[in-house]
Amino acid sequence: DGSWYEDDDEDDDEDGDGDGDLPGYDVGDDSDEGELSKEHQILKAAHFRILNETLYTQKSDKAHKLFREEPDLFFEYHEGFKTQVALWPTNPVDVFIEMLSKKPPSLIVGDFGCGEAAISARAKQKVHSFDLVAVNKNVTACDIAHVPLRNGTLDIAIFCLSLMGTNYLDFIQEANRVLKLHGELHIAEVKSRFSNIEHFHKAMKDMGFDLRSAEEGNKMFVLFRYVKSARNPKRASVRYELKPCIYKRR
Repeated sequence: DGSWYEDDDEDDDEDGDGDGDLPGYDVGDDSDEGELSKEHQILKAAHFRILNETLYTQKSDKAHKLFREEPDLFFEYHEGFKTQVALWPTNPVDVFIEMLSKKPPSLIVGDFGCGEAAISARAKQKVHSFDLVAVNKNVTACDIAHVPLRNGTLDIAIFCLSLMGTNYLDFIQEANRVLKLHGELHIAEVKSRFSNIEHFHKAMKDMGFDLRSAEEGNKMFVLFRYVKSARNPKRASVRYELKPCIYKRR
């Protein structure tokens, strides 16, 4: 997952380092009251930034190993993530839930990088929910480059702010494997991660997916819908780097 809140900066890469910088983790102001001191909140925010950067800048198998050995870190990350959710102008999870409400209940869905499996909890379809750690009984813990589904199982695959590993194209290849022919792939991702969206669509075509719709009107994230073609993915030859989401220090 990635997170943000609305701000007025036109350029999200403020420091010019090529990263998809995001507004800083919100720790409140001096008037905020709570059980934790502001100093403690700042420390938690700093740790969240480190975990977030770790997920974006290494391969998913390393993240899976880290959280398998220290699952509390995953829960800590998602607590920080939830802190940010309230600040979003729109939550893309809600967009996908609304999309599924208009689809037949007989469809089989895969949610790759599901967090707390909110889509599964609210959708009328059968949803297979995958993430690095199972935070509840609806989640299957795994590296989403290798999910425990048979070939051609899914009608719809969803990546909601979850193309986080440097090997994210392996996630796309896995989605291709488990989707039925002409099955739909839905992606929501932070807009600032894309250096050239058309080049990304070309990479997706080489991965066996045809673009059907693209929504780029939201300031913070984009929504793409692809359909699985009969073409085999050309994983070995596809090159497209997504910028990591790095939080701005306040």
